[in-house]
Amino acid sequence: MKILLSGATGKMGHMIFDTLKNSKEHQIVAGYAAELDPDLPFPIYLNLNECQEKESIDLIIDFSSPNSIDHLLDFALENKIAMVIASTGFSNEQEDRIKKAADDIPILHSKNMSLGVNVMQILVEKMAAVLSDFDIEIIEKHHRYKKDSPSGTAKMLFESANKGRQNKLHELDGRAGIYDDRDINEVGISAIRGGTIVGEHSVIFAGQDEILEIKHTANSRAIFANGAIKAAEFLIKQKPGFYTMNDVL
Repeated sequence: MKILLSGATGKMGHMIFDTLKNSKEHQIVAGYAAELDPDLPFPIYLNLNECQEKESIDLIIDFSSPNSIDHLLDFALENKIAMVIASTGFSNEQEDRIKKAADDIPILHSKNMSLGVNVMQILVEKMAAVLSDFDIEIIEKHHRYKKDSPSGTAKMLFESANKGRQNKLHELDGRAGIYDDRDINEVGISAIRGGTIVGEHSVIFAGQDEILEIKHTANSRAIFANGAIKAAEFLIKQKPGFYTMNDVL
């Protein structure tokens, strides 16, 4: 599989390259980024209209930012290239455009490429349904450089809990001040930023005299790279449509 790597010069771009550099099955043939990187052994494009490898590209893996998505979608649609989108922080309009583009090309979009987090998502939905009178809180921790808050994964876990509660829940980002008694349908999401934390997510189910907590800790970005590659191997065999990591699992 020949891959265009979007966000090639970032931390995840380098991790994807390190994971695939000795692969006999997959090859990164070009990169897309906001800056050049002479240490990478494939061409980096600041504008995909200049990409000379477009005829050979089978799939795009995107670990960039919301600022890149419109240009990426234009390029993918014009050249009929499948996309694995691992970026987060999209607006509602951008999310809608991604889903619309999936009418014409295969797109897999996940806010977290870790297989463990996606299993956690399934469990949270079931726990929210079974523990129907428990309060739910979500805590996420990331490194000091992460720009979006709450994290895309925290929002994904909220969506899972909300699905388990038949879409009755509403999100509260952070807590401050004095307010009335807690609403049973309220889910507080707290964000912590500091140091080099790769990623940690906890979902707390607090009932009368008992607490159940499910937690995922990422010790290395390699789990996201491996998940994205597994997603790509799945997606390359699919017809146009919108897919998630649940389909991969």
